[in-house]
Amino acid sequence: MAGPAGVELTGSVDDRFGEILTPEALGFLATLQREFGARRRELLGLRAERQEELARGGTLDFPADTADIRQDDTWRVADPAPGLEDRRVEITGPTDRKMTINALNSGAKVWLADFEDANTPLWENMVGGQLNLRDALDRTIDFETGGKSYTLKPDEELATIVVRPRGWHLDEKHVLVDGERMSGSLFDFGLYFFHCARRQLDKGKGPYFYLPKMESRHEARLWNDVFNLAQDLLEIPRGTIRATVLIETIPAAFEMEEILYELRDHSAGLNAGRWDYLFSVIKKFRSRGRQFLLPERNAITMTAPFMRAYTELLVRTCHKRGAHAIGGMAAFIPSRRDEEVNKAAFEKVRADKTRESEDGFDGSWVAHPGMVDICREVFDGVLGDRPNQRDRLREDVSVAASDLLAVEKTPGEITEAGLRNNISVGLQYIATWLGGNGAVGIFNLMEDAATAEIARSQVWQWIHNDVELAEGPKVTPELVERLIDEELGKIRESYGDAYDEKRFAEAVSLFKEVALADEYADFLTVPAYERMP
Repeated sequence: MAGPAGVELTGSVDDRFGEILTPEALGFLATLQREFGARRRELLGLRAERQEELARGGTLDFPADTADIRQDDTWRVADPAPGLEDRRVEITGPTDRKMTINALNSGAKVWLADFEDANTPLWENMVGGQLNLRDALDRTIDFETGGKSYTLKPDEELATIVVRPRGWHLDEKHVLVDGERMSGSLFDFGLYFFHCARRQLDKGKGPYFYLPKMESRHEARLWNDVFNLAQDLLEIPRGTIRATVLIETIPAAFEMEEILYELRDHSAGLNAGRWDYLFSVIKKFRSRGRQFLLPERNAITMTAPFMRAYTELLVRTCHKRGAHAIGGMAAFIPSRRDEEVNKAAFEKVRADKTRESEDGFDGSWVAHPGMVDICREVFDGVLGDRPNQRDRLREDVSVAASDLLAVEKTPGEITEAGLRNNISVGLQYIATWLGGNGAVGIFNLMEDAATAEIARSQVWQWIHNDVELAEGPKVTPELVERLIDEELGKIRESYGDAYDEKRFAEAVSLFKEVALADEYADFLTVPAYERMP
């Protein structure tokens, strides 16, 4: 397809993709990439430098050079934008046609329309998802399949759309600008903003975003500059965009106020991205020995001291600055066949959301429409008719750097069952991801890339820190190889005719690459993306 000068598309433009990949839209993307691509690469380089410092024994702390921002009590973020005042229940999910309708109809206040961890970056998903969002705003998305109709409710009953683009570390390989891959972040943000910003404004809302994987205030400043240029190019007033930042890396936890400050004219708050946060803790301190060794994934709860410090500081920071504090994901999903599983899942979700609401969060996430009502019920009990509890300042909270780093205080053990679970979840998730689906129900939990990252990272860390299982054996590559074979046999038997030999062979190969190699891969989705068409 012919596009603007210097822009090359290597992905298909069949079917309706040309409606999204117009010359004007591609020109808009190219402007963003040319303006900000070099800064993005520079900031990714700073991430690598920080990782090297930590590997040499360095630590993290609240930056001394921004103490004046933290100590200045006068500044606040922008007031909540239309559709974002009340966020007591938010649902997450990819942007396929069925999920788009179900999420918007779910009764949640907000839908995180995900181009990131609950999505697989197949070209068809990335462009098709943009089409679905535009069609939803135009109310032309209704369809029938298998004798069932999917139809949008009236606009006033729909969730507010908040789009999550890919993180700064990811490319979009199907679009080259001046011979280089463009940023996946700018591709996802740019297409949605170009096609849907005015549509959203016409409906009385606006272009809203969730920003993932951020590690510093400098990355927040880059996003703010992107927003300003994008608004200028489309002649939309600055400050129209709103963005909620996921605090899901441990470096970002030390710069929460600075991140809000950099985005203050566009800020809609912070979210406690708990699963990626755990992944980040493991990744950043993976070679630092027992001090940063966590128990197995399913034993880590939000009551662990370092996780309590993180979430309480987030609420305190947000409410001090007039911003929303949004709680984390309840990954439990209901079962259609097992009422006992359902009962346990609902009890865990209720306990999780009760803790968050009592801590001062203004709302929280669920992964399944079946969990919307229970989350809303819990937050209704605290909020009543109020849209949020931003006035609850949590001045009782005082968190030191050492509290955020107190990983060794986490209770729990590392067992063979935990190791097997990491292997099984990793294999099943990767196989499904390579098949084009990024949100996968495994063992009654909705798994996305974050939980798969924890699973494979723990295996890597346990091997490289000579961890012994509670049952005695040391975690070695040889042990993991044997358990991979055994768990694959169980998966094959469980899947039956649905088992895809080729896909699981690819999953085993990739899992070994990111869990057993001497060199740690920063993100499993990066080598996985290179295996996709």
